Amino acid sequence: MFNALRGRVELGQLRRGIEKESLRVVPSGALAQTEHPPALGAALSHPHITTDFSEAQPELITGVHDSANACLRELNAIHGFVYRHLGVELLWAASMPCILGDEEDIPIGRYGTSNVGRAKTVYRVGLGHRYGRLMQTVSGIHYNFSLPETLWPAVAAERGQTPQEAQTAGYFHLIRNFRRRAWLLIYLFGASPAVCKSFVRNRPHALQVLDEGTLHLPFATSLRMGPLGYQSSAQSSLHVSYNGLSDYGASLQDALARPWPAYRAIGMRDANGEYRQLGTGLLQIENEFYGTIRPKRRIHAGERPIHALTARGVEYVEVRCLDVDPFSPVGIDAQTMRFLDAFLLGCLLADSPPDSPEESARLRANELTVVERGRAPGLRLEGPSGSVDRDRWAHEILDECAAAAELMDSASGGRLANRAVALQRRKVAAPELTPSARILAQLSERRLPFFHFAMRQSEAHKEHFRARPPSPETLARFEQLARESHTGQARLEAADRGPGGEPFSAYVERRRLDADAE
Repeated sequence: MFNALRGRVELGQLRRGIEKESLRVVPSGALAQTEHPPALGAALSHPHITTDFSEAQPELITGVHDSANACLRELNAIHGFVYRHLGVELLWAASMPCILGDEEDIPIGRYGTSNVGRAKTVYRVGLGHRYGRLMQTVSGIHYNFSLPETLWPAVAAERGQTPQEAQTAGYFHLIRNFRRRAWLLIYLFGASPAVCKSFVRNRPHALQVLDEGTLHLPFATSLRMGPLGYQSSAQSSLHVSYNGLSDYGASLQDALARPWPAYRAIGMRDANGEYRQLGTGLLQIENEFYGTIRPKRRIHAGERPIHALTARGVEYVEVRCLDVDPFSPVGIDAQTMRFLDAFLLGCLLADSPPDSPEESARLRANELTVVERGRAPGLRLEGPSGSVDRDRWAHEILDECAAAAELMDSASGGRLANRAVALQRRKVAAPELTPSARILAQLSERRLPFFHFAMRQSEAHKEHFRARPPSPETLARFEQLARESHTGQARLEAADRGPGGEPFSAYVERRRLDADAE
């Protein structure tokens, strides 16, 4: 469909960035109870080092890069700086946590006293009430992908659109195909086939005992992407359409404004007047919607994500179905990144019919099948025309990835993308090469509980960075960013306290009315 893209040199300059979540743990493996280290900067305003749900859940963010190697260099540099300030603590090497204690022992992220900082904390308090804090400690890799904006004028001319319209339509086209094929990424890169027993205490599950401390499923790939991970029974009633920006925006606005009885019962405030959540709708904010991929646009201060998309179109996509790779010190490697580029470009170049609620239900069923039984011999999935063999479908998708890789390599003058696709083909032919199979093999052959496997990897990664301290230039850069982030947070707090500052209650109400009015 996007024929104008073929043969363009810009295909060798695809853009990508990484957001990597993990947990800070103490040497015993228990979740750290300390605050986000001040030497790392202010989590509210640092461009590269923040926190996700928990105060003990660092999120490390690269800038945008035109090569996988450049992106990894920055991710390594951020890790090196973080490890310098962790003391005896470690970054947990796996997506699934282990020793967490009670829900109340999981500290929620704190972002200061400004309105935007308080809102971020209240949002997380609301997540805790809605889904439990335990679920929120599951960590992953988010992969941000975009094509150079110089590509879109040619597409616009071919389609009779403005460049912004063509770009936005192109990303939604890509997203629809991504959702149809996301099961393959879960198969190839799923790295959470087992969990600690402590993670599922008092929760229903169908896992099998592997040893005294570990539960698993023998052919599982990514339990993080299943019912034990980021799932919401309330959101299962929600069909978000990706047929275009207007449909997508309407779907999310409906979820923001739709009252939800269970969340209304939680209430907005407790008996002491403290906020329990930002709203009582199906979603508090847009980012509460759990999906394998999101359309994204950088936002201005105080701007809602859906407003940014509506005003300026889609700028990039965020892939959200990747587990942290416990075999990599930074959770992902260059080969994975290059394959993701080819996979995403293939999603853009293939035909992409409109989606529907019925298709969404089928796609989710396929994902759950691969989550729990992805490596099972003879596995069959549901395609648009009926049952299809997993391996056959995988090779069909990989053929389109290979075609996209050829375009990328022709534009860049190398063979890196082709090699990355070839590596993933081997995993289809030999499931024992997948991360999930490798993890289970180590647990079984070495008689290691999952906790001990993850601790060994975490300790090895810490030693990796201890042996590779940041250069003086890198250290100076991140120390300056930390100082600037503290200054930035203080400036926001002073503005909200000063004359004309908006009370927090008015700030929350304005945002709620803003969502309802759309």
